[in-house]
Amino acid sequence: MSALPVSATSGTSAATAGPGASAASTAARQVKRLALDDTAGAARWDAFVRECPTATFFHLSAWQRIIRRQFGHEGFFLYVEREGRIEGVLPLAQNKSRLFGHALVGLPFAVYGGVAALDEDAATALETEAQAIARRLGAEHLELRNVQRRHTDWPHQDLYVTFRKEILADEEANMLAIPRKQRAMVRKGIKNNLRAEIDRDAGRFFALYADNVHRHGTPAMPKRYFQALMDEFGDDAEVLIVSSEQGEPLSGVLSFYFRDEVLPYYAGDAVAARDLAANDFKYWELMRRACARGLKVFDYGRSKQGTGSYSFKKNWGFEPTPLHYEYQLYQRDAVPQNNPSNAKYQLMIKAWRKLPISVANWLGPFIVRSLG
Repeated sequence: MSALPVSATSGTSAATAGPGASAASTAARQVKRLALDDTAGAARWDAFVRECPTATFFHLSAWQRIIRRQFGHEGFFLYVEREGRIEGVLPLAQNKSRLFGHALVGLPFAVYGGVAALDEDAATALETEAQAIARRLGAEHLELRNVQRRHTDWPHQDLYVTFRKEILADEEANMLAIPRKQRAMVRKGIKNNLRAEIDRDAGRFFALYADNVHRHGTPAMPKRYFQALMDEFGDDAEVLIVSSEQGEPLSGVLSFYFRDEVLPYYAGDAVAARDLAANDFKYWELMRRACARGLKVFDYGRSKQGTGSYSFKKNWGFEPTPLHYEYQLYQRDAVPQNNPSNAKYQLMIKAWRKLPISVANWLGPFIVRSLG
């Protein structure tokens, strides 16, 4: 870990502290940057993330390596330290594209981000440094993907919500907690003798995922990205594949595990999955297995309001919680809308669907790297 060229400090100086002030209260905080190859520093960072109540899976240090090696984005993984103790982290990456603009984002390809800190002073020090870096880079904006609203005076976007729900201790209780109509779909999948298994590589999952996103008119992440997730996170990134009774892969999900939570994050389905209720069975099987592992929270992830995935998750009895993406604008007048809901991308989406999937899978990584 190395100190930044310009570091933010806070705290009371020894000269002005009162006679009863402790050494901890008089020590200044220093904002530093985690080096990409700093193994010991990454271990300290991750130890903090796993203990900090406001940190998420997307605050882990491995994201810096993944984003740099898979997409070429430079990471600015900031942490604030006082007397050798980490008190907050803020993972950021520069996303620069002719098509979608130039941003400093916390964090590309993540649904949760922003500051994870022990107190407001530590959080402020990190955000101050992030703004200084964004200006120095010439970024058009800084984007922090907060779970909780932090700055009522910052430009704000409330397009997304997240869905989280407690996993009950008993498997049958979890089944009965699913609303009746959705529960019937799960039971349909069970009656169709679908089977679920864990894959140790991304091959079958990628085929399902790439076909699925192509039908929706959006570019696919490269296969190597999913394999990198599995390699970097080990047992904390797992692929579950649902197959028909005859062994045909129908549906897949790549999930993350963090503390006592499971986060199904990337998913894909074959066309045949709908009639066999494979998608419904897939999420039930993931929930059932999480229950057996003693996990406490099922995080259904982010959805845009008014979309099919939003309705699907509500049908499972999950209630939406708004996400608070906050911005500082430097060279633009409005919050960016780089998402499929933007009307200006509809023509591109329609054209993408018409591409042969082999062409789409080759071209997709060059586009998706800038979406983040």
